[in-house]
Amino acid sequence: MKAMSTLRSGPLRPERVLVKNEAPLSKTLMHCDSIDRDLARCRILYVVGQLGLGGLERQLYYLLANLDHGRYKPAVVIWKTNHGDKYFQDIAALNVPMYGFPPEWSPISKLRAFRRLVKNIEPEVIHSYGFPTNFIAYYGALGTPAVPIGSLRADFALSKVEDGAIRGALNARWPSAHISNSLTAAEAARRHLGPFAPKRIIVVRNGLDLHRFSCSGDTYRKRNYVAAIGSLLPVKRWDRLLRAIKETKTRIGEVRLRIAGDGPLRTALGKLADDLGISRTVEFLGAVHDIPSLLSGAKFLVHTSESEGCPNAVMESMACGLPVVALKAGDIPYLVEEGRTGFLVDQDDAQSLADRITQLLTDENLCLRMGAASREKAEREFGLERLINETLGAYRTAGWSKG
Repeated sequence: MKAMSTLRSGPLRPERVLVKNEAPLSKTLMHCDSIDRDLARCRILYVVGQLGLGGLERQLYYLLANLDHGRYKPAVVIWKTNHGDKYFQDIAALNVPMYGFPPEWSPISKLRAFRRLVKNIEPEVIHSYGFPTNFIAYYGALGTPAVPIGSLRADFALSKVEDGAIRGALNARWPSAHISNSLTAAEAARRHLGPFAPKRIIVVRNGLDLHRFSCSGDTYRKRNYVAAIGSLLPVKRWDRLLRAIKETKTRIGEVRLRIAGDGPLRTALGKLADDLGISRTVEFLGAVHDIPSLLSGAKFLVHTSESEGCPNAVMESMACGLPVVALKAGDIPYLVEEGRTGFLVDQDDAQSLADRITQLLTDENLCLRMGAASREKAEREFGLERLINETLGAYRTAGWSKG
């Protein structure tokens, strides 16, 4: 079977998708991987909305890169396939089977095709790797022995609202078991009143490739800027950071801030920097694929989001031996130890945010001590072996008896 490099266009018949010994795959659901193979049975099937540059996608890549493929036979279904996405390319290089849908198909047609795929490859576990695909995993497993598992990777109430009333309720309730990367989000979901909430939540925090995120060998004097990482979205509250940098510059003179990330607020944030008189202080880098290189030149990370799960940017900075100044959101208070690996600031406390940034910029020894403590914590708690073991353990807790 010839591998597909692009999604096909033209009339397709979803009702005939993936019936064994019928229409060839190239005329139905798109087999996206680079291997020439027939549909093969898998044990663990992951469902993800897309594979662009993001923390959720990076965690899925880590999981797939470190699972024993011979034993667990993973595969991936992408709801909105883009062959140019960062993690599409990376996962394809792992030789993991990947399936996507023609862009003209309706959600109902995709659901039908997904059901056919599940019946053909007979997974034992179907893991939705993001909240918006939770009900899809549940629906695909109906009437099969597969164990469906959902995801909760951010604030529970906010996730429901962002998905809309109907989809939010469905994704919150089904599957009955969710894996959350955040203890804070899991606790909030458990307190939720009403029928539309998961029955069981298992917490598995994010993991890191500690070999890749290791910048501690660089001399401190090479580090000459403050780093910030994240999508340019309202929830990240970049306005707070820019105003804090303005205040810091007023106090100590020259400050340099480099922001890695892209999004709809790029123009508005550029204008805000101009209005604050710090346009020469702030550098908007856009999407950055090599985060370790960015962090290797930074003195510390500042994180100002008002809602979080378990942010990769904070963990990656700590693994690179950097202190972190962060607003209290999600699991950040579990990651950053106040006064030891960085500073925690209350939401909307603009004065304290500027104070802590100023303190680290003017105290080299404090930066070095906090950076060393950050790396030590990362080595103890952020490794990939823990991520793999806890994820497989969560599948068993949810009912997987063949693991």
